[in-house]
Amino acid sequence: MMDNGMKSHQTLDHIRALGIRIAIDDFGTGYSSLSYLHQMPCDSLKIDRSFVAAVNVSETNYNIVRAIMAMTQGMDVHVVAEGIETEKQAQTLANLGCHYGQGYHFGRPVPLHEWHYHEPAQQH
Repeated sequence: MMDNGMKSHQTLDHIRALGIRIAIDDFGTGYSSLSYLHQMPCDSLKIDRSFVAAVNVSETNYNIVRAIMAMTQGMDVHVVAEGIETEKQAQTLANLGCHYGQGYHFGRPVPLHEWHYHEPAQQH
């Protein structure tokens, strides 16, 4: 996708027009870099767990997460922190403005047959 930017951008626009949301996974590593934020239309980005894991022990990681949050404030994207394992990490991320998170702190993966799905409440 990254080698054919214009075609990929058009394809992602068509997919989004179908109501499908696009997320950039593992943001900050590999191909998921800052330069692609303006090239690829997306609805959310997921901060890589390597930054989240050390958000409270490394000033560099804290500043990286803080910079991602500041950078996305003016954009129409949701930010999800991956790999939250402690309450302290969850609180630090919330204080930085990250409203979405995933990780063992919230729950462990379960097989589909054990998953309890609740229908969303209907609005009247």
